Amino acid sequence: MKTTALVSAALLAALAAFAQVHQNLNDGEDHGDPPFLVEQGWTPLLNGRDLSGWHARDGKPVTWYTTKYVFWDRLLGPTRLAGSPAPSGEVLNGPHGTASDLVTDQKFGDIELYLEFLIAKGSNSGVYLHSLYEVQIFDSYGSTEPMTSSDAGGIYHEWVEDHGVGGSAPSRNVCRPPGQWQSYHIWFRAPRFDASGRKTENARFVRVVFNGFSVQNNVEVAGPTRAHMDIPEAAENSLMLQGDHGPVAFRNVYWRPLRPLIER
Repeated sequence: MKTTALVSAALLAALAAFAQVHQNLNDGEDHGDPPFLVEQGWTPLLNGRDLSGWHARDGKPVTWYTTKYVFWDRLLGPTRLAGSPAPSGEVLNGPHGTASDLVTDQKFGDIELYLEFLIAKGSNSGVYLHSLYEVQIFDSYGSTEPMTSSDAGGIYHEWVEDHGVGGSAPSRNVCRPPGQWQSYHIWFRAPRFDASGRKTENARFVRVVFNGFSVQNNVEVAGPTRAHMDIPEAAENSLMLQGDHGPVAFRNVYWRPLRPLIER
């Protein structure tokens, strides 16, 4: 009886810990109120049910799935995420943390984008404006090294003649620990073209706010960054979420046309 009681107590403690992790990941206290709750004009890119409006890069099968909850804890291992497929507004890049990049059917020009993401320990992903220009997602939590374009909040570099060129490091490290929801709020200005199709202005990240902190301001990108889609620069293009570099989940993906930015 004593052994049974000890086992039961241990099981209850494990379940309580699991429930606490579940609550921490899914309550509203760890990521703040998204701006679309108080401002007008936001349109969701996830419909809360399925992945309609999205397709996999290069015509590959979609292995992302919607899940009501995303789980991360040490029972799974810190390098993993898990979820139970169900109609939802949260999406996970497959059961093994690798999936073809997820691309919108819709195309956008100048855009203001808000989204939330969650990664496992050591994971790597990215948000590609126009499917060409990446804001890096990376587990930079706790890093004491100088920030680079490869860190979370960085504008990733181009890849020219087998080496990185350009890019913009975030101004600070505000990355949260793996297993916590984080947010990007991005103001992006598309490249400009004349009537003949010649590019007259490069694309520009007007601002990137990471977990409520400004980390990029007025960053020009001369061309597509590494691992971009094989499409030309244009006045309008799709949005892409990288899915093949480790477990990542997204939710609350909203957009609206870019408006003049008022300094805060």
